[in-house]
Amino acid sequence: MTTELQTERHGNTLVLRLHGPATRNALSPQVYAAGVETLNMAETHPDVRAVVLTGANGHFCGGGDLQRLAHQRVHDMAAQERNLDAFHQWIEALHSFPKPVIAAVEGVAAGGGVSLALACDLLVAADNARFVMAYSQVGLSSDGGASWHLRRALGRQRALALLWLGDSQSAHDWHEAGLVHTVCTNGQSLETALTLAGRLAERPQTVLASLKELVNEADQPLRAHLEAEKQRFLANLSQPEAGQAIEAFLQRRNRG
Repeated sequence: MTTELQTERHGNTLVLRLHGPATRNALSPQVYAAGVETLNMAETHPDVRAVVLTGANGHFCGGGDLQRLAHQRVHDMAAQERNLDAFHQWIEALHSFPKPVIAAVEGVAAGGGVSLALACDLLVAADNARFVMAYSQVGLSSDGGASWHLRRALGRQRALALLWLGDSQSAHDWHEAGLVHTVCTNGQSLETALTLAGRLAERPQTVLASLKELVNEADQPLRAHLEAEKQRFLANLSQPEAGQAIEAFLQRRNRG
């Protein structure tokens, strides 16, 4: 049975849940299309201030459907190319989405499932989470931006070791490497992510969007980045939220 993307609201947070019990929530073209469509709607919905991406039935995502890949490599490579394009459109949508996106990982995150988690802004993982980049073990290179995210986060050597060897990594391994923001007890990743999303929902959305854009653009030369920071700083300073937040901060400081 093909994995579905289920949605539900928790206050100002939209939860996207991969649901495919028979395949550990393996990725599918239907999920890619639903993911892009849902993010497009959430971007313009004023009551949605954060998104949490998680998996059902104790796992995050088992990666690509190897049976489908085995069939398409022989019978329909054009369809596989279209599927990869659709997957990468979802990855780009997550990367550019102006509101916070948090991955809540339990159990297995493998292959493209790891790429999906890395495309989120923050990653919460339960103690039992395992991250497996097993592409080389099945004769494949990475997809979904995994090599890009790992190289930026870990440097060349550590990224190559993860991608070449495909060893299983724990939540604590990834926390130590700076890839996981928070490690929590089993069964609590969604609740932990929702709490984090609630904190972020209290911050001005324009500020969060500006900071995400600046971090995404941080490879540009310093002078260009300073100019980008200046323009966003001035734009946010002119917003009513800035005046309210500055006044509230000054009042708290004067009372303290």
